[in-house]
This record gives sequence, C-alpha cells and structure tokens, in this order.
Amino acid sequence: MAASDELFYTEGIHTVGIDRVIEKAGVAKGSLYYIFGGKDQLIEAYLFNRHQAWMETVQRGLDAVDDPQAKILAVFDQLGILFAQPDFRGCAFMNATAEALPGSLEDLAATKFRRWIHELFGELARDAGAMDPKALADQLVVLYDGANTTAQMDKTAAPANTAKTMAQLVLAATSFKAHSLS
Repeated sequence: MAASDELFYTEGIHTVGIDRVIEKAGVAKGSLYYIFGGKDQLIEAYLFNRHQAWMETVQRGLDAVDDPQAKILAVFDQLGILFAQPDFRGCAFMNATAEALPGSLEDLAATKFRRWIHELFGELARDAGAMDPKALADQLVVLYDGANTTAQMDKTAAPANTAKTMAQLVLAATSFKAHSLS
C-alpha cells in the first residue's frame, strides 16, 4: 500500500504500471494479485485510504475547537498543514478525476469524496446556525477547492491561510439563527 500510495500520488494512477508498484514494494506479483486481485482493486484501496486519512485529519482539527464557526475555519487550518508537506502534489481526488473515465472506480471514489466534502461543510454550516446552510457550504467548498488548486500550482501552503481569511469574510457576511439560551 505504501508503494502504491507514493507512486500513484506523485506520478499518477494511470502513469504507474503494476510492475513499478511491485518493484517498489519488493513483493512478488502473485502476492499483489492474491491480496488485491489486480490494479483496479489496488487503486480502489489507495483512494479509500486517502479518503479515510483525510477524514481523520479533518476530524482532529474539528475536535480541537468548540465554537461552531471555529470548526469551519479549522478545516482550512488542516489544509495548511497538508499543503506544507514536502510531498504535497494536490488533492489526490482532483488528480484522480483528471485521469478518470466517467463511471470508472476513480470517478466513483472522487464522487464519494466530493459528497463527503459537501456534507462536511453542510453539517458545519447547520451546526453554526447558518440561515442557508447549503449556500454557505457551497461557498466554503469553492474556497476549499481553490486553496487546493492554488497550493498545488504555486507550490506553497499560503493558499490555506488566504482561504481561511476569505472564509472568515464569508462567515461575517452570513446570516445566522439566534441561539436560544435555554
């Protein structure tokens, strides 16, 4: 898994052949096929693991703060940590989508990831008491995506902070329900 994760993420899913993964992992071809069945299942496991790891990272950021609006901003803090990694090459799902055929397992994994991103921001917007949680979530997703793309293209972690600042402006312009004190 570590070999496929590194190769697929840094070089691309379709660019990397199964023989390169086998060589890097130092395993027999039979072992790989016994465990995964083939490259498609290995790709599926790679994307699943990437999704799980990012969900756990975001959750740690959310757990570190109590205020509902601060939780929204915490997602952008986690992006900053991700973008600062020396091996950051963009969002694995955006990269996979660029290579994917409609209906492929990469396309399906990316769709599932995107649904999670939208649901995450939707839940955070609802928890914060936004009058229109979907509209706020849509705005936050655009900031999230823009930060990812800019960080990848410009090779800097700075877009996470910029997106966080913009998210603060969006939150300041958002109508929120009054919280009851009962």
